[in-house]
Amino acid sequence: MRVLILDGHPDGDRLTQALLDVYESGLPEETEIARIAVRDLDFDPNLRRGYETIQEWEPDLHLIWQAMLAADHIVLGFPLWWGAEPARLKGLWDRLLLPAKAFSVDEGALLPEPMLAGRSVDLVVTMDTPPLLYRLVMRDPLGARMGWQVLGYCGLDPIRRIYLGRVREGAAGRNMPRWRRRLADAAATAPRLRRRPVARRIAAEVQEGVA
Repeated sequence: MRVLILDGHPDGDRLTQALLDVYESGLPEETEIARIAVRDLDFDPNLRRGYETIQEWEPDLHLIWQAMLAADHIVLGFPLWWGAEPARLKGLWDRLLLPAKAFSVDEGALLPEPMLAGRSVDLVVTMDTPPLLYRLVMRDPLGARMGWQVLGYCGLDPIRRIYLGRVREGAAGRNMPRWRRRLADAAATAPRLRRRPVARRIAAEVQEGVA
């Protein structure tokens, strides 16, 4: 299995990085691992003209696109800020998940054709909202958006949501033993996830190494 670990925190040496280290250490020995921090990528996070004009990709966007195409499983870690991922990670989706690459919409079709099928995702999200409250009372808006409008829209499935909170006032230290066990279990079970069949055109891109 090939795994891409994507660190979406804009700063290094933070809780997100430590949690992704735990996840990585729990993967089976034969796993091929690629690890990328969004903060280290050199790209403009602003999709300046929408889809009206082509905004050429910077070299680092080609790099991460190929890493996504090569992966069977993606581990995405970030803190929840103002109900969403940090701005630069959101900008990565804007620039990367484009029509005719990540999805296609035929004229008159009600639903898109997802083009990134064949890959699963584990979201590792830190928050100061108690996760049970976030799921039951707030109805998990992040999970719904990622599942229906971002990653799931492009065919990534299943998407497991690992919400870790609270983190402030020493709570992260107290919770870390339990979080370690949860992340180790997620890593160990990742190879057994049932993924959609790989989209044929995207499979050809992986084979040919084109972006």
